[in-house]
Amino acid sequence: MESLNEREYGCQSLVDFRRRQFLRSTAISTVGLASAGSLTHFAERLARASESKQANKLLAKNLIILWMQGGPSQLETFDPHAGTKIGGEVKAISTSLADIQFAHTMPKTAELMHQATLVRSMISREGDHERATYNMKTGWRPDPTLIHPAIGSVVCHNTSDNLEIPRHVSILSGEWPARGGYLGSELDAFKIDDPKNPLPNLISYTAPEVLEKRLADLQNVVEKEFRRGRIRNLDKEKTMHESSTGRARTMMSSEQIKAFDIGSEAKNVLDSFGDTPFGRGCLAAVRLIEQGVRCVEVELSGWDSHVENHALQSGRCNILDSGLHALITQLQERGLFEDTVVMCGGEFGRTPQINVAGGRDHWPTGFSTFLAGGPMRRGYVHGKTTSELMQREKDPLSGVENAVRIEDLHATLLHSFGLDFTQELQTPIGRPLAISQGNIIKDLLQA
Repeated sequence: MESLNEREYGCQSLVDFRRRQFLRSTAISTVGLASAGSLTHFAERLARASESKQANKLLAKNLIILWMQGGPSQLETFDPHAGTKIGGEVKAISTSLADIQFAHTMPKTAELMHQATLVRSMISREGDHERATYNMKTGWRPDPTLIHPAIGSVVCHNTSDNLEIPRHVSILSGEWPARGGYLGSELDAFKIDDPKNPLPNLISYTAPEVLEKRLADLQNVVEKEFRRGRIRNLDKEKTMHESSTGRARTMMSSEQIKAFDIGSEAKNVLDSFGDTPFGRGCLAAVRLIEQGVRCVEVELSGWDSHVENHALQSGRCNILDSGLHALITQLQERGLFEDTVVMCGGEFGRTPQINVAGGRDHWPTGFSTFLAGGPMRRGYVHGKTTSELMQREKDPLSGVENAVRIEDLHATLLHSFGLDFTQELQTPIGRPLAISQGNIIKDLLQA
């Protein structure tokens, strides 16, 4: 499979290549200062430092997705229409960005709007939870012939490092976690529960010599049978089971596993995230990114408010607001904000109309997605919804301005990582397929 890295920086890579080439040739031709080898090494370090500085300035390295499973209401979070026929019981409050208001359920996050980008005009053609979740996580609508990779899997596929712990992690994952799809199951998100609990199965309950004997039997007997009938020397005769076992053993003995231990944080930091599984998940996400993990997804479920919408959405927002605010604050304090894109949203929004049960139903038109960090633009709101939003059968876009499709959001995020999302990869069935079929929304990115 062709690497996405080959075209990562476009023309910039040629510039940096010529810079390195020049420095190397200068080093070799220079006499009287030091040996050519030393100067070449020094020149290489200068070139890489310059290249790294340029890349860091322009591109994101890490991704945190705060996933609101069930469909958060845009009207009770980031796009209130207080006092109108669609506003419901929500009140509007000012944010740190002039003339922009949030619902009163998000007071802490409102203080950070000048550092974020908000899309209020997301549109989708999927109104079913499972299909819409797939669409939002992969940028593609479901296809019975193929499983597309989640965006975190794509980011991890294009990067490499020396991590001994998983590079793609999902915290509090529900029934539809991020998957590697046709890029391979090794890019599936590593799933953990509430970070207050230790990771399971990391400690052997047998004596070391017994463990080694069992592993030897696994290698010499069981793996031999697993390999039977495989193509000779395929992946050096390793099975996926053998590779997984090796990674697990490395993880068990790694010092990097401490990144999952939020108990080592100061009490004031712990408290700022809120005493909830989601809040602790957000703190764990910061620690994992700090350790070098590339993508972390933290899920907050329970947004499906067909009944008693205001009470349900308000309760979820109380949890989200503390976690999101503290996550961005800690990323900034730890020097990770400029390298990390944060995306907060769900699979769709809720209907402008309130139903007879006091709830709002599924609404994939004009919902909101909150973005921050990395190359995302600071203090910007894209798109607009009006209080004249209509039911879908009339004209679903009548109250939406500057609509953003799911695939366009994905293309923009992938572009922020320097990925050539138009590059075609070969799927397992031999079908060439681009990473994304969307278009870059340049207004969402810093100039």
